[in-house]
Amino acid sequence: MQKVEKFIPLSRPTINEETIKEVVNVLKSGWLATGPLAQKFEQKLSEYFKGRTAMCFTSATAGLHASLMALGIKEGDEVITTPFTFAATANVIAMLGARPVFVDIEVNTFNIDSSKIENACTSKTKAIIPVHYAGLPVDLDPIYEIARRKNLRIIEDAAHAFGTSYKNRTIGTFGDIQVFSFHPIKNLTSGEGGCVVLDSESEQKFLSLQRFHGIDRSIWDRFSKNGSCYYDVVFPGFKSNLSDIQAAIGLHQLVEIETLNDRRRYLARRYYEAFDGLKDKIFLQAIPGYDFTHSGHLFPICLLDKMQRDNFMEYLKKNSIGTTPYYTPLHLFTYYHKTFGYKKGDFPNAEYVGERVVCLPLYYELKEDEQDYIIETVKKFFRKFMGEMCRKRL
Repeated sequence: MQKVEKFIPLSRPTINEETIKEVVNVLKSGWLATGPLAQKFEQKLSEYFKGRTAMCFTSATAGLHASLMALGIKEGDEVITTPFTFAATANVIAMLGARPVFVDIEVNTFNIDSSKIENACTSKTKAIIPVHYAGLPVDLDPIYEIARRKNLRIIEDAAHAFGTSYKNRTIGTFGDIQVFSFHPIKNLTSGEGGCVVLDSESEQKFLSLQRFHGIDRSIWDRFSKNGSCYYDVVFPGFKSNLSDIQAAIGLHQLVEIETLNDRRRYLARRYYEAFDGLKDKIFLQAIPGYDFTHSGHLFPICLLDKMQRDNFMEYLKKNSIGTTPYYTPLHLFTYYHKTFGYKKGDFPNAEYVGERVVCLPLYYELKEDEQDYIIETVKKFFRKFMGEMCRKRL
């Protein structure tokens, strides 16, 4: 097996020449902040999500935070979510003085176990944040049924799920509130950014004010030719509006999203087929029984022998392949241990996966020969590892 000349990263964005030209046009226009392109991007996103309102933010984190505020989440409230996610999902809950109540995951899908949610509900529970891990949709119907009975709100953390569908419905076209990420690693990027998709007009108004200082006019409405420079401050808000530079990138990405996602899904299928013979060494994210479309955002594998994970990642790194262990369960981090009393052993499924998971490179521009090299390197590691184990037993 010949070593590749260049390092294969975990992910990289796909930016075409038309996108670069569009960004240059924005730079030359003299208008870089939130303006006509940001408005157009929101309009096109709304069309993608079947007419539901899409509101852009500087990040999915900002969108999650603002959404919780729009729901009135406050100190003393509880919000249910998964410990197997990026820190932002729970951080925004804690930032409002509320308690993130973790519910363990399904060990096969890596998503929150909907059958355990109801037992975690108390009189203080106000919302649920399910996370579509790696782009595989959570089984939403049972969660929405619980929410209806208990008068709870749902904010879907769809950071991984642009293009994901659940029972033939695209995530973001139905339900309560969804928050998407446009970070460079994501399927659709605007450099940095994110959006919130929702229906409630009152919550839309709140988010619009919250993302720009509580000011009742957008900067474009104040400084364009037909705008008025006078405004009111309704309440003190944050500064998390998306710029036209970012929107220029996002608009071109949105046009290409199905092509980008189809390529990711194709590469994911190649991984699944190639690793079919490694079931005694690794396990993959399971295929659930309901109809779904995976966005192909990440390709996680789990080593059955957790003691070999660091050796495995180091071996791939030495062979010019980037990996990452997404994620360490949140309840194991210092802040969540000290502040909320969580401890090792509280969520055994999340810990089991978290100790074993490694994400392999998956992105649009990953070539088949590069992927073949990754596959062969993975197999070579296990041949080497098994050989060493046999020698030790002799």
